[in-house]
Amino acid sequence: MLKFVSFFLLILLSTMGLNAQDLTKHQWKDRLILIIAEDENNEKFQQQLTQLQKHQKGLKDRKLVIYRILPKKYKIAFQDKNWKNSAQFYKKYKAEESDFRIILIGLDGGEKLDQTKVLSVEKLFNTIDSMPMRQAEMRKNR
Repeated sequence: MLKFVSFFLLILLSTMGLNAQDLTKHQWKDRLILIIAEDENNEKFQQQLTQLQKHQKGLKDRKLVIYRILPKKYKIAFQDKNWKNSAQFYKKYKAEESDFRIILIGLDGGEKLDQTKVLSVEKLFNTIDSMPMRQAEMRKNR
């Protein structure tokens, strides 16, 4: 009986942490942009995606991975065709007083920028380019 309970707890804990691990797998490899909205037709959500899609080379140069997050699902923008079912990201990152939020997470896993209005690509790139790790990347690539 104890083995069964232990096994059940192990399965439960591993599935609970599954979604959280989706972001930690990027640590030290990718910067993340989380775009969170109450629904896919949110005007700010659509404006943000449109702006970012126009600058895919700059996103790639800065090792940016974009997550689109809605109340019951998420998708890695511009790549995944299918939404993944999960409410965990939305619950964790949604804005308290707004129907839209964008968060920049650095290579170290820390939040670097957080706002509830559309983020200009210029502000995004300037924020990243001023970070010490990005400065080192740019020196290395010269």
